[in-house]
Amino acid sequence: MRLPRDWGGEKLATLLRRYDYKVTRQTGSHMRLTTQQGGEHHVTIPRHSPLRLGTLNAILKDVAQHLGLERDELLMELMGRQSGQR
Repeated sequence: MRLPRDWGGEKLATLLRRYDYKVTRQTGSHMRLTTQQGGEHHVTIPRHSPLRLGTLNAILKDVAQHLGLERDELLMELMGRQSGQR
């Protein structure tokens, strides 16, 4: 599945709330999100807009692995959530 080209860090952080990720720290232009779902997990997201594709891919792979999902499965869930909010 193709990665969205227009997602920024703020948007991704908002979409990850679905999995109980919350901003626990911010240093400069980077946010650290933490979840307790499935055990404690941290992910750092730059507050850039848009995110570079390699950066977005790495974040999604890391989150998907923690949640026991495939990256494309996670991406479809996040994109479904996004279109449902319009």
